[in-house]
Amino acid sequence: MTIHISSDGTVELEGVCASEEAEALLRHLLLNPDATVDWRNCETAHSAIIQVLMAARPRLLGPPVGMALKSWVEPWLVAQPRE
Repeated sequence: MTIHISSDGTVELEGVCASEEAEALLRHLLLNPDATVDWRNCETAHSAIIQVLMAARPRLLGPPVGMALKSWVEPWLVAQPRE
């Protein structure tokens, strides 16, 4: 698993996050809407993971290590206001 929940409730995304983990990420973020996602060690993420982040709008600790995520996804996520 590349998605871990730390003892303080922070969601940690590491390495290559596959589509199979999107449902667990979504479930956690729905149950914990104030959760922070730490993706500083995330190299790549399947579009399903990115869609969950776009829909849930969690607080992000970043930038991610992956250049595509850093260049294309992070700017969009941080530019969108949280509700």
